[in-house]
Amino acid sequence: MPNHPSHPKQPDQRQELGAFLRSRRARLTPDEVGLPHTGRRRTPGLRREELALLAGISATWYTYLEQGRDIRASEQVLGSLAAVLRLNPHEHDHLLRLAGHHTPPTDPEPSEPLTTEVASVPLLLNPHPAYIIDGNYDVLTHNQPAEALFPNLTAPTDRPPNFLRWVFLEPLARHVLVDWEPEARGLLARLRTLSGRHPADPRYTRLIEELHAHSPEARAWWPQYEVQARHSGHKRLRPPGRTTPTTYTYTAFHLAEQPEQTLVIYFANPAS
Repeated sequence: MPNHPSHPKQPDQRQELGAFLRSRRARLTPDEVGLPHTGRRRTPGLRREELALLAGISATWYTYLEQGRDIRASEQVLGSLAAVLRLNPHEHDHLLRLAGHHTPPTDPEPSEPLTTEVASVPLLLNPHPAYIIDGNYDVLTHNQPAEALFPNLTAPTDRPPNFLRWVFLEPLARHVLVDWEPEARGLLARLRTLSGRHPADPRYTRLIEELHAHSPEARAWWPQYEVQARHSGHKRLRPPGRTTPTTYTYTAFHLAEQPEQTLVIYFANPAS
C-alpha cells in the first residue's frame, strides 16, 4: 500500500476532539460573529482567543482542549462552544460524543448474520433497486435492479462489496452518480461520523486507510472533518447505457434488531 503524507492515523478521542474544533473554528470569520477586523490573518477562521472570549472560557484552557490534553469539558461549556461555532444538531451531538458525554462502544460489535427472511427483503421489492448495508457500508444483500443500477458493486473480490468503496474507487460510479462530488463528500462525512462511534472497530480503520491509499479526493477531504447522519433524499443517477439522468427518491430504514444495518430502496421519479 503506498504511503501518503496525509495517510490517516488512529488518534484517540481527545485528538479527534481537537481536530474537530479546529476544523469548525476555521470555518468562521470575524464578520460572522461580530468581531472587528484586526489586520491580516495567517490562517483562516477565528483565533483561539477570540473563540474562547465569545464562549466565555479561558483562552489557555481552550488551547489545551484543542491540543488534545487530558481535560474534561462539561456539557455546558461544550454547548457554549457549539453555539459560537454554529454547529448544527448533528455536529453538536458529534462534539458531545468526542468529549465523552455519549460513550461510544470500545470494542467491535460485529453485526449478526442476516436471517433468510431479512436477506430476501430486497428481492421482494423488485423492480425497485434495493440493498441492505452494514454500518461501514458493506453490502450484505441486494436485488438484481440494484446490481444493474450500480455496475460492479458486487463484483467478486476478496472482501465484501462496499458501497463507499464503489463510489470512490469504481470508475463507472462517476458516470452513474451525476452529482458525484457532493454525493461522495456526503458519504465520507457519514463514514467519519460512524467511525467516531466505533473507534476500536477495525472495519472502519481498514476502509479509511484503503480510501486514503487509492483516492486523492478522500485524502483531500478527510482533514476537513465533515460529519453527517444517514438520511433519505433524492439522487440524480444515470443508469448504464443511458445518456440522460433519472431522478431517484431513496429511503433508508434501520433494522429493528440491528440498527447499524440499513435497508435502502430507490424509486425512480416518473416525471424524470
